[in-house]
Amino acid sequence: MILQLKDNQIKISVRHLVEFIFRSGDLTTGGRGKSALDAMQAGSRIHKKIQRSMGVDYKEEVSLKKTFYHRDYEVLLEGRTDGIFPKKDVTVIDEIKGTYQNLALMEQAIWVHQAQAMCYGYIYGLEHHLEQIGIQMTYCHLESEEIKRFYEQYSMAELEAWMDDLMTSFFVWSDYVYGAKKKRNISIREQKFPFRYRKGQKKLTASVYQSLKNKEILFVQAPTGIGKTISTIYPTIKRMEEADADKMFYLTAKTITRTAAEETFQILRKQGLQFSTVTLTAKEKICFQKETDCDAEKCPYAKGHYDRVNQALYELVTNETVFTRTVIEEYAKRYQVCPYELSLDVCDFADGIICDYNYVFDPKVQLKRFFGEGKLLDFYYLVDEAHNLVDRARTMYSAVLCKEDFLEVRRSMPEYAKRLRNALNRCNKEMLDLKKNWGSKAVIAETDKLVYALLRLVTEADLFLEEEENPEVRNRLLELYFQVQHYLNMYDLMDEGYEIYVLASEKRYYCKLFCINPANQLKNCFAYGKATILFSATLLPVNYYKNLLTGNPDEKAVYVPSPFDDKKRVVLIAEDVTSKYTRRNQMEYEKIFWYLEALLNGREGNYLIFFPSYEMLEAVADCLYEHGIDIKADILIQKQEMHEEEREIFLQEFTRKRKKSLIALCVLGGIFSEGIDLTKDALIGTMVVGTGLPGVSFEQNLLKDYFDQKIGSGFDYAYRYPGMNKVLQAAGRVIRTKEDEGVILLLDERLLGYEYQGLFPMEWQDRKRTSLMRIASDINKFWKGREQI
Repeated sequence: MILQLKDNQIKISVRHLVEFIFRSGDLTTGGRGKSALDAMQAGSRIHKKIQRSMGVDYKEEVSLKKTFYHRDYEVLLEGRTDGIFPKKDVTVIDEIKGTYQNLALMEQAIWVHQAQAMCYGYIYGLEHHLEQIGIQMTYCHLESEEIKRFYEQYSMAELEAWMDDLMTSFFVWSDYVYGAKKKRNISIREQKFPFRYRKGQKKLTASVYQSLKNKEILFVQAPTGIGKTISTIYPTIKRMEEADADKMFYLTAKTITRTAAEETFQILRKQGLQFSTVTLTAKEKICFQKETDCDAEKCPYAKGHYDRVNQALYELVTNETVFTRTVIEEYAKRYQVCPYELSLDVCDFADGIICDYNYVFDPKVQLKRFFGEGKLLDFYYLVDEAHNLVDRARTMYSAVLCKEDFLEVRRSMPEYAKRLRNALNRCNKEMLDLKKNWGSKAVIAETDKLVYALLRLVTEADLFLEEEENPEVRNRLLELYFQVQHYLNMYDLMDEGYEIYVLASEKRYYCKLFCINPANQLKNCFAYGKATILFSATLLPVNYYKNLLTGNPDEKAVYVPSPFDDKKRVVLIAEDVTSKYTRRNQMEYEKIFWYLEALLNGREGNYLIFFPSYEMLEAVADCLYEHGIDIKADILIQKQEMHEEEREIFLQEFTRKRKKSLIALCVLGGIFSEGIDLTKDALIGTMVVGTGLPGVSFEQNLLKDYFDQKIGSGFDYAYRYPGMNKVLQAAGRVIRTKEDEGVILLLDERLLGYEYQGLFPMEWQDRKRTSLMRIASDINKFWKGREQI
């Protein structure tokens, strides 16, 4: 239920009101009809066609509103009826709904639709002092354009009594919203920054506040340990109170950074902040069932979900303030409702939403309640670890289809689904034509014929899914159906930041809409917010991120230097070793071993060692065991596939007491190279092997060619900048707090070149060259200097 409270007025649409108050029944599996966007677009066309056919006395799209006065605030109920027309001596409210349902099976109007029209009838009748009013529901099939109507007539006395009951039900919720926001704003006014400002932190906090006030996008490059989380959240809540804003989205790429946000809000709550937050968990993770299938016949939480969810939601929001996964699961079990859907409903009432990037940016899982119908509420976006958004956005806005999928799904469809099977055949044929015309690898200009075939497939799939009850058959079709829908949606969105390519790989043939520059798509998402703060410890060079995240190199940016004593760490760059493919041999692996041994000999402790690939990691691991390094150090090796529990066990090894050193061999750019906090003695050194360059591939070369053509920096944008980001993230594991000290050892001679020197953070001006001949003395000199302090 989307409602906005400003200046003691709660504003809500008629549709949102009735859909929330009157929802009932089972939670159903998605995919029984077309996407919401398709239905909306087709419905708009049908609306206009029907309205034009209704004659000159038919008033189209009539806006209506009514203010209800309740306690210390008022409620503005507003909406727009599709049509109003005279029928003999009665005025009729006409509500038009496009649908993919079989109209022959409809015996009466859907109640929430009827209720919406009755609200319009009540408001219009009150304004025009009517005694009777007609309510007509017009349903039109979006494919066949068949029309079916339902008509009822009400006295104004009947509508007034019904409306009183409806608003009484609503006031239970609006009283909570009004009271909670009032308490929130009072508590925010009393908030003080909870810590002594570190060097540069006050500047950061002020910069964030000013950009929020000016409704800007701000890029923040700030080192780990300065307190980016509190320095962005604190000014945002302050600005929320001043601007009477509705919500804050704290957006993250990884679970661990969500925890940091939760902990920060808890610190402020200890100072009296009354600010509710919900942390969203992926559907697959929070689902109580072994398989995520919202089939009411299989899932007891889906059965009757909407009959119970409002009670569960009210109890949850009125008794809790921190809506974590554990809390949501507890209430979902108590009231037997879907925990995922309950968490989404909580978003309507929470002040802060802590979630993955997907919920704001990804068109497939975006929170449509906030972003599907224009700008309804005032949001602020805080985008944590924003360097991750480039690759994530490319994935979100790209789409791929596989020729063989059409054949495989066709074979699994029943014989009676002839039209559907023919449509699948047509798609396969168009993919085959692409293969014949373009071969195994090519960039192509368009796929219009394929798109036409896909549109026909979607039409046939909708008709089939409307009737088919066999869940196994439905599920086999649905996976491809959603891929096709996403391809069509992205085809509509495509701009000059895209390339289309075909590629044969492992006996399969693919056609991909590859989003190279996602700036335009992201910019549309940012437009829903009042202001956006994008922050990270590694946003260098900042113009690279500006060009790819907003497309505007003139966006504001602030660089915050490290607040920590640079004498507590040493940055060493090796001049005689590399991870170049042409030099990946036993000699280089032996060099890496000698550097690692020098690191261990400098001081006993815990070390993270990062490699550009699993292949090199394993080769060096063999070398370590051959030299007997496991005698003086315990060795941990990151596996290619690690579950959440395995990751936690891996990290716990750094805090366990041991009698010798620990070295953990990890992959650069993997789960342990960013977003983890190993403070004080938990980590005293990091060694990074290589420049982090992505592997050479068809896609990476497409990136290179695109940016060569656009700005003449193809290699930088495709390889060097993304690679250097991984290096800096991994190196940043060492110094997290003012108590931390340690060695940062970078093993690749290429990092000494001028192309890389400009990419290091300003606080690394004291970085030093080293070599196998000097490394032991360089490390010993650093640690001796630390002992003398």
